[in-house]
Amino acid sequence: MDAGEILDLMNLVVTKRGLPAISDMALSTRDAKFRSLDFSEVALRIEDKIGRELSFDAAEMRRIVTVKDVVDFFTEASRAA
Repeated sequence: MDAGEILDLMNLVVTKRGLPAISDMALSTRDAKFRSLDFSEVALRIEDKIGRELSFDAAEMRRIVTVKDVVDFFTEASRAA
C-alpha cells in the first residue's frame, strides 16, 4: 500500500472517533491523538486489504513518533513478503 492509502485509513479511524482528519504528517502521534488502539485498527484494516498478516518488529515500532513514522512503518510492512 502507498502512503496516501495508509493516511486515508488512519483518517478513517480517527474521524470515526470524532477527531479531525490528520493533514500534517510531521505531527507527533500524541498531538494527532492517534492511539495504540488506532494503530492496531489500521493494521487490521491493512491486513484485510492486502490479504495477509503484517509482521511487526518491536524495535522498529519503538521508533515511531510522528504520523509520518506510522505511515512509513505500514508502507514498509505492507510491502514485505
